[in-house]
Amino acid sequence: MNAAALNVRSRLLDAALHVIRSKGYSASTVDDICTEAGVTKGSFFHYFKSKEDLALAAVEHWNTMTGGLFAQSAYQTLPDPRDRVLAYIDLRAELLQGELPDFTCLLGTMVQETFDTHPRVRDACNAGIASHAHTVAVHLAAAKAQYAADADWDPEMVALYTQAVIQGAFILAKAQGSAAIAAQCIAQLRTYIATLLGAPDGLCAQQPTLRAAASNAQ
Repeated sequence: MNAAALNVRSRLLDAALHVIRSKGYSASTVDDICTEAGVTKGSFFHYFKSKEDLALAAVEHWNTMTGGLFAQSAYQTLPDPRDRVLAYIDLRAELLQGELPDFTCLLGTMVQETFDTHPRVRDACNAGIASHAHTVAVHLAAAKAQYAADADWDPEMVALYTQAVIQGAFILAKAQGSAAIAAQCIAQLRTYIATLLGAPDGLCAQQPTLRAAASNAQ
């Protein structure tokens, strides 16, 4: 695929992320996505067989974009695994910027509508959420081994719980039309995870910015 073709395909995928997060999967049409991307409907069907085909590609596109964001974030460089887990949660709070479609999750948005009607989309969303949760579980497992070795909780399940809270926080933000409730939910999540990892009271309450986390790592 040449550069021009890659550019059109990328524009369609970026448009899909915005339109679907804004309107939901069912309400988003191929025409909406083409208009957002600034391409013709003929161009759309040159790259994708259907809206579902685009949705599957959009999930992969989303996973690549967000995976890169988290992999390159400053919390990854912190030497203490408990600090990494808490700084990850702080980053999730910091990402609550802009309008609701700017920070809510494509996967969580689509799976709510497609879990019964579009099993391929559902399974792709599930795989993406589970894969991201596993990256969190790696840090949780290291932190548990260091700070809560005798605790009976499972890092993989707690990592999935972090995603359940974050996705639920997005739903509440949509319901209330404000990121404020999502920030409160994520703050409560941070306190809970800090408690699981035996963090002192000051660390449970503290929510350093990502810039502070990066400074601590240097």
